[in-house]
Amino acid sequence: MLAAIPFPNLSPNLVSFEVGGMEIALRWYALAYIVGILIGWALAVQAVKRAALWPGNAPPMKPGAVEDLMTWVVLGVILGGRLGFVFFYQPDYYLANPSQIPMIWQGGMAFHGGLIGVTIAFLLWCRRRGAPVLPTADMMALATPPGLLLGRLANFVNAELWGRPTDLPWGVIFPGAAAQDCGQALGELCARHPSQLYEAALEGLVLGAILLWLAFARGALKSPGLVTGVFAAGYGLARFTVEFVRQPDAQFQTPDNPLGLAWHIGGYGLTMGQILSLPMIALGVVLILRARRRAGATQPA
Repeated sequence: MLAAIPFPNLSPNLVSFEVGGMEIALRWYALAYIVGILIGWALAVQAVKRAALWPGNAPPMKPGAVEDLMTWVVLGVILGGRLGFVFFYQPDYYLANPSQIPMIWQGGMAFHGGLIGVTIAFLLWCRRRGAPVLPTADMMALATPPGLLLGRLANFVNAELWGRPTDLPWGVIFPGAAAQDCGQALGELCARHPSQLYEAALEGLVLGAILLWLAFARGALKSPGLVTGVFAAGYGLARFTVEFVRQPDAQFQTPDNPLGLAWHIGGYGLTMGQILSLPMIALGVVLILRARRRAGATQPA
């Protein structure tokens, strides 16, 4: 290791105090969820206030309805994210310890599970309120990247979900025995890819900027499903790419499978994150092609 960046002196708690002998803390990760939802809410409200952005100058809902939808979305994120982590990544452990499934304060949320939960929640909400599905999905896709950005930054602050060992000069020396176990000689430090920051940049900044440009500068919201398709394909591609340098899930890693591939043949295969990203990429491409085809069909001859 020629050069590396020491992990900054960061605490996972923003503030903490004791009440009756119990420590109560506000964690950066929880704050990231809260602020991400508030920013997404503000973006959604601004989008539906601009009638000219939508097909027929008709937004999918009034600004006041966004609050009600966000309540359903929050429940979908929490329930889906937790159950996704349980069943996608550690099913054997939680089936043996079912009482720990609700203990989300101990950590363990999966984005793909949260996405499934949000999808179910918003479909139920649309059915209940009679809102159009694709324009509502576009509004939600536009509002999602800020939460992804802040969530990945919080992962970095928590020194979790770090990447594979690297000798690149921006490798980070994460604290903890697990992060420092690279199979190196005794006494040497292990630097790893800051994969949380890679994802924050790709899923939050880059994808978010593209969606904002498409929605507010290119009229993409007038083609129902287009923004949702770009989000799904963009997130899937970003996550699929970062998985190449992200530390493998421990439950998939064995002496015969050091890369932690969830599916492999002859040492080549895919991680669980890549497997779960492929349907997102496929769905995104289908939605983009469908939206473009519909837009072409409505153009005057």
